[in-house]
Amino acid sequence: MSRATVGWIVLGWVGYVLLPWYGFERGAAPSLTDYFVGGSGLVRGLAGAWWLLPILVPLLLALRPALAGSRPVGSSWLVASGLLGLALVVLQGFLIGLNGWTVDALKVFADPGPSQDGMGFGAALTASAFLIILCHGLAARGWCRGDAFVTSSIGVVIALIVIFVFFPVSTILASAFADDGGNFAPLTFLTKFMDRSIWGLDCLTGELRCGVAWNTLFLGVLVAFGTTALGLAFALIATRTAFRYKKLLRVMSVLPIITPPFVIGLALILLFGRSGALSAVLFEWFGVPRSRWIYGLPGILIAQLLAFTPIAFLVLIGVVQGISPTLEEASQTLRAKSWTTFLTVTLPLMRPGLANAFLLGFVESLADFGNPLVLGGNYEVLSTKIFFAVVGAQQDQGRAAVLSIILLAFTLGAFWLQHAWLGKKVYTTVTGKGDAGIPLPLPRRVALASYLTAIPWAVFTLAIYVIIVIGAFVRSMGRDYTPTLEHFITAFRIEGTERGLYFSGSAWDSFFATMKVAALSAPLTAAIGLLTAYLLTRQRFSGQRAFEFGTLLSFAIPGTVVGVSYILAFNVPPIEITGTGFILVMCFVFRNMPVGVRSGIATLSQIDKSLDEASLTLGARSATTMRRVVLPLLRPAIVASLVYSFVRAMTAVSAVIFLVTAEYNMATTYIVGRVEAGEFGLAIAYSTALILVMLLAIVAIQLAVGERRLGRRSAAANAPAVAVEALP
Repeated sequence: MSRATVGWIVLGWVGYVLLPWYGFERGAAPSLTDYFVGGSGLVRGLAGAWWLLPILVPLLLALRPALAGSRPVGSSWLVASGLLGLALVVLQGFLIGLNGWTVDALKVFADPGPSQDGMGFGAALTASAFLIILCHGLAARGWCRGDAFVTSSIGVVIALIVIFVFFPVSTILASAFADDGGNFAPLTFLTKFMDRSIWGLDCLTGELRCGVAWNTLFLGVLVAFGTTALGLAFALIATRTAFRYKKLLRVMSVLPIITPPFVIGLALILLFGRSGALSAVLFEWFGVPRSRWIYGLPGILIAQLLAFTPIAFLVLIGVVQGISPTLEEASQTLRAKSWTTFLTVTLPLMRPGLANAFLLGFVESLADFGNPLVLGGNYEVLSTKIFFAVVGAQQDQGRAAVLSIILLAFTLGAFWLQHAWLGKKVYTTVTGKGDAGIPLPLPRRVALASYLTAIPWAVFTLAIYVIIVIGAFVRSMGRDYTPTLEHFITAFRIEGTERGLYFSGSAWDSFFATMKVAALSAPLTAAIGLLTAYLLTRQRFSGQRAFEFGTLLSFAIPGTVVGVSYILAFNVPPIEITGTGFILVMCFVFRNMPVGVRSGIATLSQIDKSLDEASLTLGARSATTMRRVVLPLLRPAIVASLVYSFVRAMTAVSAVIFLVTAEYNMATTYIVGRVEAGEFGLAIAYSTALILVMLLAIVAIQLAVGERRLGRRSAAANAPAVAVEALP
């Protein structure tokens, strides 16, 4: 056995013999004996929790390979140990709850039966050890070419997705097929699914509205096309032009992603509403009547384009940078015009980025909750209907589950169309060969189209943020424009006391909790997302398509549904983490992981596999190849994943509004509370402070990760050469 395998076997014994098997009661201060030995699975099993004793068997089986004479025999023992151990941990965890047996058939042995709390550190470590032991055994049997790192990575990612995506989502979706009494009722599902309010087409034949499903689908397609076009325009200007204010344009393209919820919608209302600043100017100067056009499809579309264009830009900029200039130069050497080269060479090589940007824009639009809530008016979408089905007067969890299934169907359809459009073509542009090509300037018409698209949008974005900043420094936006710092003082007051500084502002607690959760979730999100992208692009295994769709599942479900599903799944044993900071971190990790996956796939699609193979041929292991060859080339995807996950953890509201507690009150829930109380100035002031913090964090992330170096000449090298007199 390898030393890594032996190490995991030892960790499995440590988790079972030394660490506490169950979690601790909230508010209780555990003693040293609670941490070590006293509350371990072995001690509790000997003390009466008999269902924990069978776990000794797979732990002993794992020791058998050390005495085995041949490798196949040893691998069989490892596989048997891992499978049996995982099965025992899962069975005892789900069959025994707080109030006895969870399955009625088992109550014939004892009623109500044994009881237990949620799993603790010992159970988590032991179960993890069994999983890795199983993966090492499969590698020893030849799976994934015998690479233990690859098999373990696949096993860990699948386990995490099952626990934190499939398990909670299936918990709430199961209610779609149940009646009010919890009994299986497929007819109830069909009745709710075929409701006219969902699929009606009355808008085509009369003045009535179309069904909410068609509204959502139409909005999603518009947003996906719009964000992809805007993101591509920004990416082309940032990488292929000599635009003087390129850095400023890049900042303006990313600003909306760091804006807390409701703020963009609120700024649009303050600008375009009946009493908005621009509406007043148009009425007084040009006689344009005031209207409510901002409420409905136009308002939601503008807000979502503002919010989600940065995602497309972050995905596409790495793809545009990765296109090999040598291929474009070869096209021009064959006397193709710049426009022909762009259409036949450059644009087709962008397909992975365009497809992933479109998919992310579509899925984000479907799952968006804040913008439709503020600007929706009479234009209903699935996310808001789900929210009101959960927390409204009807409290129909089954209807919310049915609507969630429709969202999943739309996402699956977009996922399938993306794969069909990409096909099996190869988009590799980063290879191990020397590449001294110069990035070609954009064709005149493409550059003009990019400028006409990106610059007006950047100016509009700037106007939105001017409104936000003004609102933070005046008494009441729209009524009293007297300059004041009152909102900032209320939120971020700091007082000097005998014991030192006292953070007495009302926003400090939520600010510190948010920073802690975001700082923990961002690197985890990037690591898991990019590792998943590496496995999807560099490995081949059965069930790969299902595995890839699983990574998008939590992204497609509205945040409100995810929040409720986490409460239902993790409020009782075996995984009892509701009310802790850990559940917030896990919620953010698996809500935001798809961005890391999609940006990683788009970037890895351009990197030739021969680079990996050359490293492996020279004797490097997969982990070393990943660290020293692949990761440096993935820097654009790393920046995109870190930035997006950190910012989303700072600004998300729909998923965590059900998960926050007094100890872990997030900044967004504080802002929502101020908006509901009518304290718009305080909400905007807090949002302005968060925007500044996130801008500093983005700069720090980019400096820490650095830029990818491909060994290519810059556009400056394309300057005219100095004439040299020919030799006689």
